[in-house]
Amino acid sequence: MAHKKGQGSTKNGRDSNPQFRGVKLYAGETAKPGSIIVRQVGTPIHAGFNVRRGKDDTLFSVADGTVVYQGRKVHVAPADPKTPRPFYLGK
Repeated sequence: MAHKKGQGSTKNGRDSNPQFRGVKLYAGETAKPGSIIVRQVGTPIHAGFNVRRGKDDTLFSVADGTVVYQGRKVHVAPADPKTPRPFYLGK
């Protein structure tokens, strides 16, 4: 009987890097074009006005403005008051 274990492979030693998901910009914070607002799996939060969805379901801003959450949607209200905006974002 061998007294030492043979040179076999181990079943341990693997670990994946964290995904760092979650809300990156909260309501009232300023967003620039390209700013990531939410990193998510699937679409628990949907893209609204001035917000687009990336291929990994990340929501990002496409305009300067303020982040506004409305139910399950997130919008970016334009920073310039002269820019047209939908009625649900107020004045």
